[in-house]
Amino acid sequence: MTNRLLLIILLLLTLPAPDAPAASLTYKDKMGRTVTIRTPVKRAVLYETYELLPVTGAWDQVAGISRYAWDNDLLMALKPDLLRRIPAVGSAMDTNAETLLKLKPDVVLTWVVDPQVVRFLEQKGLPVIAVYPESVPELYDVMRMEGKLFGREKKVETAIAKMEEIFSLIRSRTAGIPAGRRKKALYLTGKPTKVNGRIGVTNDLFNMIGLDNAGREINERSAEVSLERIISWNPDLIFVWGSARYSAADLMNNPQWRYIKAIRNRDVHKEPKWGTWSPRLAPIALWMAATAYPERFRDLDLNKTIDRFYRDVYGIPYAKVRQIEK
Repeated sequence: MTNRLLLIILLLLTLPAPDAPAASLTYKDKMGRTVTIRTPVKRAVLYETYELLPVTGAWDQVAGISRYAWDNDLLMALKPDLLRRIPAVGSAMDTNAETLLKLKPDVVLTWVVDPQVVRFLEQKGLPVIAVYPESVPELYDVMRMEGKLFGREKKVETAIAKMEEIFSLIRSRTAGIPAGRRKKALYLTGKPTKVNGRIGVTNDLFNMIGLDNAGREINERSAEVSLERIISWNPDLIFVWGSARYSAADLMNNPQWRYIKAIRNRDVHKEPKWGTWSPRLAPIALWMAATAYPERFRDLDLNKTIDRFYRDVYGIPYAKVRQIEK
């Protein structure tokens, strides 16, 4: 090999590699809008789905985050110092457009609580994706979308596989419950008289667990109803949203509710204060199933099963965020 040829080879080796072709994600969001985003994003703002951050590990790709994330037990357990360095940008219900424009995000992830805000941000030139998963498959779709946004698809698929392990466990233990022995369950949200209907993740979980949804005649995600209507449904058990500002005891000690079977039997349960638009939907479902049909899960160490899930999905012991004492 001549010296000249050797010099040419050395020069070629030191030249920078050509840029990889830009990738993009095209996604139809919950508002029916088709949004195209160049990926992987480097500056995302998360008003929702921030509980997926521990899965994707895309901490350095987040330029702003909902103020509610600062109170999230999972995020604080994993990255308390980093969260203090991520600017809070209000919430999906009090969005600060001026702050968002200064951050120059590649994408804003929010939910459909206020479609006018989404359209306003879009008019300002901000790429916005609005989500609202209403079933387990829709949640998986949102998770996979976020995995593609950050270039972390494999990590998301691992989390989904671990969720499916929990869901398969639930199905295997609740399969075959005769129609006449299925319990009637009611899910209450921000107000004691605001119930979940037959649209949404909760209804999906009830079907998986083998529960009849007492609010199934409500063809909406949720609706406020009269106490008399709840009494007429007479649910066997009641679940309360984890972030509700009232407790299970508040209902059980309210004499106006005493006519309901779940109240008389003290079968009212407040769920953990965990996000349901995240992998933590799986341990919530397991807790609900074990609460509804304890005889079918009597041999299962619930805390040990949830601990394994936390270690596999988040890399931390469940003890750091434990809220279930069974």
